Amino acid sequence: MVTVLSGGTGSPKLLAGANSVFDPDATTVVANTGDDVALGGLLVCPDVDTVLFLGGDELDRETWWGIAGDSTATHDELQRLASAAGLDTGPTYLPPEAQTDGPRWARWRRFAGYGEFMLIGDRDRAIHLTRTGLLREGRSLTAAIDRLTDALDVPWTVLPMSDDPVATIVETPDGPMHFQSFWVAHDAEPTIEDVQFRGTDDARATDSVLDALDDPVVVGPSNPVTSIGPMLAVDGISEALEETPVVAVSPFIDDEVFSGPAAELMEAVGYEPSTAGVAEAYPFADAFVLDGRDGTDLDRPVVRTDTAMETDGDAARVARACQEALEAIDR
Repeated sequence: MVTVLSGGTGSPKLLAGANSVFDPDATTVVANTGDDVALGGLLVCPDVDTVLFLGGDELDRETWWGIAGDSTATHDELQRLASAAGLDTGPTYLPPEAQTDGPRWARWRRFAGYGEFMLIGDRDRAIHLTRTGLLREGRSLTAAIDRLTDALDVPWTVLPMSDDPVATIVETPDGPMHFQSFWVAHDAEPTIEDVQFRGTDDARATDSVLDALDDPVVVGPSNPVTSIGPMLAVDGISEALEETPVVAVSPFIDDEVFSGPAAELMEAVGYEPSTAGVAEAYPFADAFVLDGRDGTDLDRPVVRTDTAMETDGDAARVARACQEALEAIDR
């Protein structure tokens, strides 16, 4: 039995080759929901859906987003209508009073639907419609994702980090910005001053997540701040990680990040942007998997391998290193 904490693309890339190492029937994936958005009334769960589409052999592996070969007729028409009506075709984050009005699952995530700033394919949209319909029936996010897992024939158990809404907000010189605005609409270009997770005062880990965290845990090479950070901010998760064997894969080689804005984000929240900084951010991690070129000395067991994951075979190699690191943990 093993549980993988997943966000962004780093952990899904690891999962792509992990089935040859970890039995998929005995693998649970706990996915970040801090960058979810309520777009035009539909709940979009990017990190959850990347795992679902990967497991269902539907993922666009070029972008690690959405369904391969999906059409975009609805998205294109929304863009056309917004332009013709003189509306903003970029992200329109609703005002604070609208963020806390209406269904709780959409809190701090609400964007207007016109001028859809995230590219959502037509089949992809059917997933969001189904999930949102289940939520409106009164089902939990965990229950809704469980139905989608079955529908897509995903081999792993997939759990959201919480059934409660959490929103990752990036503080910039121009004011607070939802992570999807920062990442998608603004190409991660604004200066990052800080990161906050709205909703964590009321967010709790579900019993399903806490049960999954009783098993050994692998933290994939995801962004420590915006992919794993929201999970650690949810009540119960950090505490559970302290009590179970945990191995983490660094997304850095020394102070060079593989991809994305992890370095800038870590520096903004007070961590050194490096493998050493990741170790500081993950005090619960009992062991690490580092790239063979990474010379960082850590005070915990380390397994080194080539951590670049261009193919599923590469991912299997990293998964085997994770298994070796778990076996090195003395608890």
